[in-house]
Parts: sequence; structure tokens; C-alpha cells
Amino acid sequence: MSDKTTSSKPYAVQRSEQEWRESLTPAEFKVLRQAGTEPAFRGEYTDTKTQGVYACRACGAELFRSDTKFESHCGWPSFYSPLAGDTVEYIEDRTFGMKRVEVRCATCGSHLGHVFEGEGYDTPTDQRYCINSISLRLQPDEPSDPCASA
Repeated sequence: MSDKTTSSKPYAVQRSEQEWRESLTPAEFKVLRQAGTEPAFRGEYTDTKTQGVYACRACGAELFRSDTKFESHCGWPSFYSPLAGDTVEYIEDRTFGMKRVEVRCATCGSHLGHVFEGEGYDTPTDQRYCINSISLRLQPDEPSDPCASA
């Protein structure tokens, strides 16, 4: 019996396990497709301040905006809200004897991380989406060109 509740809905992006293995690095596959976790404080976006949109590394679906990213000092990028309510899905996770809420990409079902709720996060939503950097790809905002409108 699994400790995770799996989604029963079909995803817009579906690939076989072999196709995922061919399109992702072994480290990406372990986190995105096998619900692994990257080491704390080692991810490429943990301390990033670049403005833009964070997309799913597996399928490219836009998930989080940089303006919802905050310093939680937990070792992984933290956001207080997804880009839109339907961009992620929530799965009950009871692995390791804990009761948590797993966050997956709603487009391809890839594991992103977990969401935690409670006062003390000092965010507008009282939530912390603790997301693996390796699950994301930052699409930086285009710098505005002051000469473009001239």
C-alpha cells in the first residue's frame, strides 16, 4: 500500500518512463518523476533574485512568479502562491511517517516539492511552497527597452 495518493486525472503532457529518462538528466528524473529531493542549499534557484517566471523543468508549464518567492531559509526556493490555482495539484503524502502535501505540476504530474501552511511564514497566504530548484527552470523577464517606444 502506497503512502501517496496518486492523481487519477490524465495529464496534458504524457510520456513513457523511457521518454522521461531520455528527456531528463538522472538527477532531474529522480526528483521530477520519482519524487526525490535535492540536497538543501545546493539548488541553483535557492538564492536567486532574478525577476521572471519559474516553469516546470519537465514540460515547461509556468508555475510560479518571482514576486511570490521569499527567503524562508529552509534550503530550497520558497514561494507563497502558485501562478494560478490550476497550475499545480496537491497530493496527500504520508511517506516517512509524516503527513504532508506534495505539490505536482498539473500539466505533466512531475514532483515539485511540498506546501506547508501555518502562521509564522509571514506571507500573504500563510503558506510556503518548498520547491526543488531542479524541478524548475527560470524564464527571466525581458528587460524593458526605453528606446523601443521612441
